[in-house]
Amino acid sequence: MRFEEVYLGWKESRLTQETAALILGVSDRTFRRYIDRYKDEGLEGLLDKRLTQASYRRAPVDEVMAVTDLYNSGYRGWNVRHFYRRYWKDGGRRSYGWVKNTLQSKGLVKKSTKRGVHRKRRERAPIPGMMLHQDGSRHEWVPGKKWDLIVTMDDATNEHYSMFFVEEEGTSSSFEGVREVIVRKGLFS
Repeated sequence: MRFEEVYLGWKESRLTQETAALILGVSDRTFRRYIDRYKDEGLEGLLDKRLTQASYRRAPVDEVMAVTDLYNSGYRGWNVRHFYRRYWKDGGRRSYGWVKNTLQSKGLVKKSTKRGVHRKRRERAPIPGMMLHQDGSRHEWVPGKKWDLIVTMDDATNEHYSMFFVEEEGTSSSFEGVREVIVRKGLFS
C-alpha cells in the first residue's frame, strides 16, 4: 500500500523521484526499478522473491539425509574433523563448514564453546622502572641505508629511556640499551 501511495504522488508530480525514494527508504535507482516492476507485474512484481525461492546452492534434502545417516550409522561420537575425512574419502564433495553446520543443526554434534581471546590485555606495571620493554625494528631510516632502531621503554609510563641505531640487533645492542637505562636514568640505584 505504501508504494502505491508514493507512486501516485510521484505520478501526479507532487513528489520527485528523490523524495519518493527517501520516503520508501531506498535509493533513486531502486525506486526506478520498483516503478518498472510495478508497471510490468503490478504489486506482485514488488515482492522479494529471494524469500520464496530456494537457493540453487542449497543442498538437496536427500544429500543432507545421507550425511546424517552416514554419521549415525558408524561414526556417532566422532568429532567433525575426523568424520569429514571419512566423508571426503567416501566421495562427499561438500565443504567442511557445510558438514559441520549440517551435523550441528541436526543435533548430532555439539557446538564447541568459543575460544578465549588470543592476546589477553594485561595491566601495566604499577611502578616506573618495574618492567622495561626493548624492541629492535629494521627500516630504511635513511635512503639507501637499513639500520635497526633499538628502543628501551618503561611499561608503566611509556617513557622512552634509550633509542639508538645499530647495524644489526643482537645481544650486545640489548645490553647497551639496558646499560644506558641504568647509567643515565639511575633506575636501579
